[in-house]
Amino acid sequence: MTAELVRGQNHPLSQARLEIRVSAGKPVVAGATLSDEQGRVRGVEWVAHPGSPTLPGVEVSKQAAADHRLACDLDALPETVHRVSVLLALPSGVGGPVRFGAVAAPFVAVTGLDGSEVASYTVTGLDAESAVVALELYRRQGAWKVRAVGQGYSGGLAELFADQGLSQAHQLAGGINEAVAQGLARSVAAPPPRTADGDRTRHAATPALGQDQGGSASQGAPGQVPPHGHPGGQGATAPGTGAGSGTGSGAGGAQSGYPAASAPTDPPAVTQPGGPGTGGPVNYSHPGRQAAAPPTPPPTAPPARPGQPAQPVAGDANGWSMEERLYNQVWGMFEDLARTTAAYRSAVDFAESRMEQELDKVLSDPRSRIGGQGDAARETARAKHAELVDRARQVLDRDLAQLVAESEVVEPALPPAFARWDNPAWHAYRVPMEIPMALRLGDLHLPESAGLSIPMLVRLPLERGLWIDSGRAASFEGSITDSDDLRRLAMDTAVAHAARLLAVYPPGEYSVHVIDAAGSAASSLAPLVNTGVLAGPPAVGAAGVNDVLTRLTQRVDLVQMAVRGGAADALPPDLDPAEQLLVVNDFPHGFDDRAVTRLRYLADEGPAVGVHLMLVADREDAAAYGPLLDPLWRSLLRLTPVPDDHLADPWVGHTWTYDPSRVPPGSQILQHVLTQVAAARRSWNR
Repeated sequence: MTAELVRGQNHPLSQARLEIRVSAGKPVVAGATLSDEQGRVRGVEWVAHPGSPTLPGVEVSKQAAADHRLACDLDALPETVHRVSVLLALPSGVGGPVRFGAVAAPFVAVTGLDGSEVASYTVTGLDAESAVVALELYRRQGAWKVRAVGQGYSGGLAELFADQGLSQAHQLAGGINEAVAQGLARSVAAPPPRTADGDRTRHAATPALGQDQGGSASQGAPGQVPPHGHPGGQGATAPGTGAGSGTGSGAGGAQSGYPAASAPTDPPAVTQPGGPGTGGPVNYSHPGRQAAAPPTPPPTAPPARPGQPAQPVAGDANGWSMEERLYNQVWGMFEDLARTTAAYRSAVDFAESRMEQELDKVLSDPRSRIGGQGDAARETARAKHAELVDRARQVLDRDLAQLVAESEVVEPALPPAFARWDNPAWHAYRVPMEIPMALRLGDLHLPESAGLSIPMLVRLPLERGLWIDSGRAASFEGSITDSDDLRRLAMDTAVAHAARLLAVYPPGEYSVHVIDAAGSAASSLAPLVNTGVLAGPPAVGAAGVNDVLTRLTQRVDLVQMAVRGGAADALPPDLDPAEQLLVVNDFPHGFDDRAVTRLRYLADEGPAVGVHLMLVADREDAAAYGPLLDPLWRSLLRLTPVPDDHLADPWVGHTWTYDPSRVPPGSQILQHVLTQVAAARRSWNR
């Protein structure tokens, strides 16, 4: 499984013979330096570059190119080598770009000889730098690891080599530039992007600058990357171009469940050898027939002023429709926020570790513990710590400002399925004729980005049931003290989610059933009951519970048998073919052991055949069942009626705060939407 690194993150290497693949979109110089245990390069003979491409254990390209493959054999390196730094630089003096901020973010991957990726890193956050240490392979306690570095140098290769302790830095940089200039005519141009639906594009993301802006992304994703149910809890992938790029299309658009890449085109024209009178390719397509409608190109941001970031544009991502582009852009924003926050936290951890090491060094010397020397050393260590943290915060604030600007243009452009309840899109709501790609369940944010929320989108149809937790969590303290108010708020949240599902499906393609055994949710259910959008009255009492569960379990059994037997057309004519949603309030009240078993069956087997579960429950109320219900809780995506930081992100280790999507107090938008849904259903049933 590929490890997608963020700046400062490392990953163990299990193979000695490796290949380092670089994709930059524009010709760059690729090289490597060998350094000792202290990280110093002993001489020019320890630098692999186009003028001297081969060293023991390392071989680099002989010319500048948009794509590189560097060979590395860790076992063949000299014993004194403890670190191999992979460096990239823009050719100087050849009329090309002079800073990485004007080109695509380089993508670097460490692979085995069979091409299988071990780790990858997209070098984001560069601006005026013209040389960068992308990553390093280093030996620690006899084992090799790879670390994402991303350290840029505005002074180019000369400054990079000088920072690594090379005394002949300027002479070596000049020699490399001269060798590159001589061979640049043979440099390899960037290949056209090859994309496949649902797969990641393995080349650098297009920068949001001027005419080069396009909306291609690198990653993502979202693998199922985001939290358990993160902007997608079930199909996420998580999913960039890096914060501050202004594109949001990020890597993430390519995570599982997020088809970020557009489908390949099928051009009808075939180029033939030209003869006398031929002026171009021969078109063999029928003159009156178009094989396929080409995708609408994404909107292009206006050119940025010099020194200013590109202006964000809604839909600036890959996709064949505006909905798909916005969907991918939201994922890119999520990934950008995750990456820039991870980089900030890593920088803070590094600053604290460095300060602790310097303080330990001071305290280890008895002569410096007393007197002004020790105090001065402590102040110096603390000043360095503050400087590092301040610099990291400045970068984070810059990235957050760009993401906030992007959010401000994306939010108003979202369709109803992706939009908040207070979005004007709901006031212009019309019952759709197609099922959308995804559904918004709320918002996500991190402690460092309190003013920025990312929509939490899950793919449709739902692959997991939903659990609206009406119990008290640690983050609930001080927000709601009355458990009855919390239960009511949980049911209001469930009704809002059910109404949104009804609103985004075409007429007759979604049915909602409700179990309210104690009849305690009458006020919350009023919008659904009064508009007549439910499949039947809410079931009350033990008899009502068993009746609804019996009908839905029978439906699951029938559909499963028909699918397995290849006889889908043999289903009973009175079987409702629509997707089914069962909303259960105050579980397990009114449920006996048999009903609990049926509910578990629906949670496990229902989603595959169109029967979904939304449970409003406090886990403590079901404590009497012990571990019997543990599989049920684990199978459901847990949501809360109030903000709570319970969504874990295994991708970069963040804990995201979930904020539910609420209907504004006093708003009639829910009644307005459900009234239109009910009218469309009546017309469809005629």
